[in-house]
Amino acid sequence: MTPNKAAEIAARLDRLPPSRHVWRTVLLLSLGGMFEFYDLFVTGYVGPGMVKAGMFTPESLGVFDVLGPLGVQGLGTFVFATFAGLFVGAMLLGSVADRLGRRSIFVTSLLWYSVTTAIMAFMPSGFWIDIWRFLAGIGIGVELVTIDTYISEMIPRSERGRAFAVSQFVAFLVVPLVAFLAWILVPLAPLGLDGWRWVVLIGSSGALFVFFIRLGVPESPRWLANHGREAEAEQITATIEAAVMRETGKVLPEPLSSAATEIEGSGTLRDIWSPLYRKRTIMLSMFNFFQTIGFYGFAAWVPTLLIAQGINVTRGLEYSFIIAIANPIGPLLGVLIADRIERKWQIVVAAILIAVFGMTFARQTDALALITLGVLITLANNWMSFAYHNYQAEVFPTRVRARAVGFVYSWSRLSAAFAGLLISYLLHVGGVETVFLFIAFAMAMVVGVIGLMGPKTRGRALEDIAH
Repeated sequence: MTPNKAAEIAARLDRLPPSRHVWRTVLLLSLGGMFEFYDLFVTGYVGPGMVKAGMFTPESLGVFDVLGPLGVQGLGTFVFATFAGLFVGAMLLGSVADRLGRRSIFVTSLLWYSVTTAIMAFMPSGFWIDIWRFLAGIGIGVELVTIDTYISEMIPRSERGRAFAVSQFVAFLVVPLVAFLAWILVPLAPLGLDGWRWVVLIGSSGALFVFFIRLGVPESPRWLANHGREAEAEQITATIEAAVMRETGKVLPEPLSSAATEIEGSGTLRDIWSPLYRKRTIMLSMFNFFQTIGFYGFAAWVPTLLIAQGINVTRGLEYSFIIAIANPIGPLLGVLIADRIERKWQIVVAAILIAVFGMTFARQTDALALITLGVLITLANNWMSFAYHNYQAEVFPTRVRARAVGFVYSWSRLSAAFAGLLISYLLHVGGVETVFLFIAFAMAMVVGVIGLMGPKTRGRALEDIAH
């Protein structure tokens, strides 16, 4: 496809007005993300049940108990395995969506993690649970990168912020569900199977929905255009345009012209280190390394942090469920501002709030105060989440978008893997306040990196931002 034709396809997508057809695509992609988030957040909610079942004793962990003398709890190995898998998936396999297409990788990775998670649910020891959790994490890592890339390319530029907010709202709806299921099932053993295993198995059922989601999601016309598949790109774009015109009953406005064009084909890792993108790659790699400490440092440890504050296991799971209800509320509120405020400043403000609310949480013992501050931390975390998922997908060109997002995002997976071990250690030696001091430091780094180095993206075409 000629550069002019590729630019035409991009301009035609960007001029589309708000419509149910466009938002249906967002919804279908978000449903895939919902199963991902279930599996991701299950870590914190089934952890106490796994510990109670003896999954993380030295004997059960085998060689993975090597960190025991350092005071690292056995659950920390499970968190480490999760994020180590996410790192491998994002870093080494994130680029496959640039080569093979957004749609096929979206489906394949969803099936991968569903199957591996189901197998993990029947493992007899902490050692094998950690092994299969690592393998499941690979699939989740690829999927999250693909969804971000997919949405950014399918949605008109004036609605990208709201699209990511809605996507995260849908995905985060599952967090209260997993918290509720853990609260109800973890203390029990239905049909003789530990409750935590039932919670994991329910999440793995996402594979059942893959076929139906796949039927409603087209390949990205931008990706097709970039790979010279002119007829397919034209057909999908024309189908979308026709559906929007039927729905609105209006002729579409003329596409906005753009002088920016992109290089065809799949790029290489070298491209993201070119003079044009080097600063962005460094900025987002540093950002991701630190942001996940604040996000998963709280989200993946909510029940454990509450228990450390003197709440018993059952009450801790109950309070965790109440806090988890706030997860979809943050992105839902974000719909109101997602395209009104520059993305980089949304990230900066959210990081400041995470640090402030976290340090206050660490000084509380009252149940109402802990729940209230837990909700506020969750809302701030989710605000930062939908803003940066959009942001990091916007600042790279189509030919390397999945590869670049996978590379920079992988640093969050790597830091989360070791942060899980470090938080376990800090909780052991210094308590909850020490954990939140660590999180506050990480959020200060986020503020500095994004505030000083981040480009502006709000309302700009992807092709313009890429230059």
